[in-house]
Amino acid sequence: MRFSSALSAFALGAAAFVAPAHAAPLVFSEFVSGTDLQTLLANHATIGFTYAGDKFVGSVYNTGPNNNQLYKTNLAGGSVGTFGSPIPGFGGEIYVSASLGIGGYGPRDVFAGAENSSTIYRISNDGTTQGVFTSSGISGGVRSIAFDPYGAYGNQMIVATSSGNVYTVNSSGTATLLASVHEDAEGLSFAPQGFGTYAAGTLFVASEGSGTLRAITPGGVVSNAVTGLPGAEMVSFVPLNLGLSGNPLEGFYAASFANNIIKADASQFLPYLGDAIITSETGHQVWDIHYNGSTFVTTQIGTFPAQPEDGIFVTADIIRQPIPEPETYALMMAGLGLLGFVARRRRASAG
Repeated sequence: MRFSSALSAFALGAAAFVAPAHAAPLVFSEFVSGTDLQTLLANHATIGFTYAGDKFVGSVYNTGPNNNQLYKTNLAGGSVGTFGSPIPGFGGEIYVSASLGIGGYGPRDVFAGAENSSTIYRISNDGTTQGVFTSSGISGGVRSIAFDPYGAYGNQMIVATSSGNVYTVNSSGTATLLASVHEDAEGLSFAPQGFGTYAAGTLFVASEGSGTLRAITPGGVVSNAVTGLPGAEMVSFVPLNLGLSGNPLEGFYAASFANNIIKADASQFLPYLGDAIITSETGHQVWDIHYNGSTFVTTQIGTFPAQPEDGIFVTADIIRQPIPEPETYALMMAGLGLLGFVARRRRASAG
């Protein structure tokens, strides 16, 4: 809930932009057809998208009576159908995220919030039961929802709002203010390894208005990590084990507003393991943010086909069931040094 002058001094100001160097530009393919969404909901303006174990669940921009209805697909992006019931009062952009089965949350339940409401709904994984999860203690419309996978924030839900507030929400639905970034923030992600001087597991928040990527410590200290990212919409850290399983389900999935859901295969991100991937709502650039040992370097690695909205990485750890219990994360974090070595080797071999 406060800015640290020491951390802000480290923040390095505007990012150093360089041209793509060590990998081909990203290539995206359609994953969920806009035609299928139009047939189901009379709307293909995609916003939210999440992996929910045996399915994907998404949302569209609410401009009509059927557009506060979530949809589901199979793991190939097909068999598009409704998920749960229309959510009362939700309008505008609707965000979704699936629980990880840790922190007291059941596995793969879906949580939804909307930019016009501070209420978050829970829908059971099978879509048969839903209701209000929390409706108090949150100020501003919900702009993003994520779950802490590493334990630095108690494996709790993290919610960012239009007022710039960032909350932790426990499994009982109790919201606690973590910090404020004083502006709208849609992008949330957690660093899988040390990122600059920020510890592994640190929460990062992107704000399109100022083009800033900020770090928020578990104690609520906010600092600017990278600035000068026009229209910064989405931040997603590249998992260190991305692509190791060989499962074709692994990759990066994102809502391409107002058309469809697109995917980039895991293999395209091997040069960027551990880095932050940022998308621009205004210019549609896709940037890689890499710490080179002394500064953050920003490289454009692709162009998004349309306006980017929510995006997720799906990895072997996410696919695998059950999700490890919290006590196992100490071992996982201890292993990040080895995985970081693997990432550096891959980066060197790709150069």
